[in-house]
Amino acid sequence: MSNTELGSKNKYLYKQMESEVGEHENETSIYNQDNDSIDRSRRYVMACAFFASVNSVLLGYDGGVMSGAIIFIQEELKISEVQQEVLVGCLSIISLLGSLLGGRISDAIGRKWTMAIGAIIFQLGVIIMTIAYSFKILMLGRLLSGIGIGFGATIMGVYIAEISPANSRGFLTTFPEIFINIGLLLGYVSNYALSGLPANINWRVMLALGVLPSVVIGFALFVIPESPRWLVLQDRVNEAKSILLKTIGDEDEVEERLNNILQTASKARSSNLEEKAVWHEIIWPNPTVYKMLAAGVGLQCFQQITGIEALVYYSPTILKSAGIKDNSQLLAATVIVGLTKTVAILVALVLIDRIGRKPLLYTSTTGMTVCLFCITLSLPLMGKQAVGIGLAILLICGDVIFFSVGIGPICWVMTSEIYPLRLRAQASAVGFAANRVCSGIVSLSFLSVSSAITVPGTFSLFAAFSALSVVFVHKVIPETKGKTLEEIECLFQEKEGLKHVHLEMADTQRLVP
Repeated sequence: MSNTELGSKNKYLYKQMESEVGEHENETSIYNQDNDSIDRSRRYVMACAFFASVNSVLLGYDGGVMSGAIIFIQEELKISEVQQEVLVGCLSIISLLGSLLGGRISDAIGRKWTMAIGAIIFQLGVIIMTIAYSFKILMLGRLLSGIGIGFGATIMGVYIAEISPANSRGFLTTFPEIFINIGLLLGYVSNYALSGLPANINWRVMLALGVLPSVVIGFALFVIPESPRWLVLQDRVNEAKSILLKTIGDEDEVEERLNNILQTASKARSSNLEEKAVWHEIIWPNPTVYKMLAAGVGLQCFQQITGIEALVYYSPTILKSAGIKDNSQLLAATVIVGLTKTVAILVALVLIDRIGRKPLLYTSTTGMTVCLFCITLSLPLMGKQAVGIGLAILLICGDVIFFSVGIGPICWVMTSEIYPLRLRAQASAVGFAANRVCSGIVSLSFLSVSSAITVPGTFSLFAAFSALSVVFVHKVIPETKGKTLEEIECLFQEKEGLKHVHLEMADTQRLVP
């Protein structure tokens, strides 16, 4: 071979190598750009979920602060035991009115502006309660606060589920429950920190501080986008695509997700499902919708009838029955309970998309049943000695830990993801309404029932309901981890049934090292 031919061949090889290196560098550059885009999308979605979840601080703070404020309200306004129950429990009942209105309004004006209206109504209620000089005025403010909480809490979970990618939806839809617990802890801390003020001032300041989260909600309206699924229903497809690009980052996945949403929305329109038809389908459901409602509404009810609201609102009363008498010590003990509950919800945040919904539900309901049963036995047997008091606090903390790692957050995750688009807002509102009714029944009757059958007797009822919830989870709840909202809808289709999605109790072993 001549030198000329050899040189020519070497030049060709060098060019080929340079071309391959260039292609590799381009592929690496594109890969890095895609990763950067996905990382930006994750941060953006987390910010949206964060700001939307601030609504939950209102609900949590109200529960925590009222448990202590009611002590001082009773001292100043001289309200009866029945009036205490009404004042505490009416918020849960009235919030269901807000939830039903919120579902309807969110379909008309959008998810985020419905949350804004709820925050404004809540602020007005808090201001009225702060300046109240009688039980009637206090009740007026309480009613407005309940309506405002109902507006925001119903739509918040739906909104987060609708903007979240499938692989992180469980993680993000636990944010509201986390913020409820943060609000609860802040309420308990507020009670303890302000208890030293005069009795005619401290409870007013405690309640007034509840306005502060609403300021954050006002700022959030300038940050969070509208739900892309709602925008599709309004024929604003380009806006929906733009938001999906921000929340997902990958263009191919955006196209696929947008097509799924368009198909789902098209089915809703082709069925001519106007508002009356939607409610008709919920009230007289077909087998598929019935299974969805049974899972969603049933889980909402079990979340409350297992007694968590009694622990939130009446923990000072429960701890007093265990032997603690001093108000400051009672409020300090509630701070321990609130801190435990907040830390436990962070565990659920990590596990929910790794382990799945159903194994956590099994662990949660089983653990709550054991703790509630032990509370039933320990309160009368241990007496009011230091050991008995310590055991009571330990078991109460155990109950809220198991609640917070499972049924507490997963209840809201499931409710926001199992319903089809055409029914999602109204069905979620029904579930929230059921939750608030059960919460109201517990909080309105706890003092009266405890007086009739004692505090341990009341906890025996909670333990029985908790045992039933284990059976309910096994028979009714499917696993939804890692599935898109459209895929979850298929889980409940009559042809598929639920047989392919039930997990066995043995799945819980994954939680045990």
